[in-house]
Amino acid sequence: MQQVRAKVEALELPPGYKAEWGGTTEDSEKSQKALLPGFVPTFAVILFILVALFNAFRQPIVIMLTVPFAMIGITTGLLTFQAPFGFMALLGAMSLMGMMIKNAIVLLDEVNINLAGGMEQYDAVVIAALSRLRPVVLAAATTVLGVVPLLQDVFWVGMAITIMAGLAFGTVLTMLVVPVLYCIFFKVPSPEKAG
Repeated sequence: MQQVRAKVEALELPPGYKAEWGGTTEDSEKSQKALLPGFVPTFAVILFILVALFNAFRQPIVIMLTVPFAMIGITTGLLTFQAPFGFMALLGAMSLMGMMIKNAIVLLDEVNINLAGGMEQYDAVVIAALSRLRPVVLAAATTVLGVVPLLQDVFWVGMAITIMAGLAFGTVLTMLVVPVLYCIFFKVPSPEKAG
């Protein structure tokens, strides 16, 4: 549509006639606008649940800071497959946000369990990242492989690419960025500095 839009809009119509864009373009724009009013309350509820889950503010901040990194994977995937960021891709991105939050919760919960078991902060973070690596990667891999059949369908391809690329890249970042952000926010000393 972007390739022909300028040419179509440059056409001069007889008096009394007008042209409007409709069809899938109009439907997609309407659907995207309809999602926006519900996004803010949903985001507030997610934050409330995270704060209630950890009974603190720093862990939810760490979690929410990792979610935007999935956009790198989404953008790379959509550009590679030359797919537009339409309504289905937007739905995929919103569901991806939940998957990223779940992965970060699993990791931070393990850190809290390790700390409750008497570990030092640094060891608790490192061991949590190592012990949760397999479950998080396997969960992400099953989701990525589960949407592969959708790549053949024109309607679902945007969602499939968004989930596949965003989750693959986001999982790697979760396992690297969450421990680093946790150490920064909680001022975890490295063993070299502590000794």
